[in-house]
Amino acid sequence: MSPIKRLVSKQLGELLKERNIITDEQLKEALDLQRQKGGLIGEILISLGYAKEEEIAQALTVQYGFPYLPLDNYEIDREIIKLIPEDLVKKYGVIPIDKIGSTLTVAMVNPLNINTLEELESITKCTVQPFVTTSTSFQKAFKKYYQEKSGK
Repeated sequence: MSPIKRLVSKQLGELLKERNIITDEQLKEALDLQRQKGGLIGEILISLGYAKEEEIAQALTVQYGFPYLPLDNYEIDREIIKLIPEDLVKKYGVIPIDKIGSTLTVAMVNPLNINTLEELESITKCTVQPFVTTSTSFQKAFKKYYQEKSGK
């Protein structure tokens, strides 16, 4: 799998500022925190209450061209769910959505993780097409399709 290319050269913080989601000061605070503690800038902005998950996900769609897929009202075939083992679904924040031919569509909290995509392609023997989703949307789908079926 080749590296994921940006469609827009702007950083996530710049895109959020352009959309009037965050201010210069909020971005500076988040970047300072990132330098101190590490982590993804989008998650830091969410934890600080400066941005919503959906706003970060939508900015990623602009930045990298990933389609955004909220999973709340999406019904996934149980046979598709079986394509990725539960432990990997939980570990990588990925939910299989659909399979057409040898292409598997997945919704991911972090679609920039090339290693995850490569591992999924190796396990499923499919080309993986990522969509971006929010952490909350992923957690709800995980509970619905994995925890409820196993009675956990």
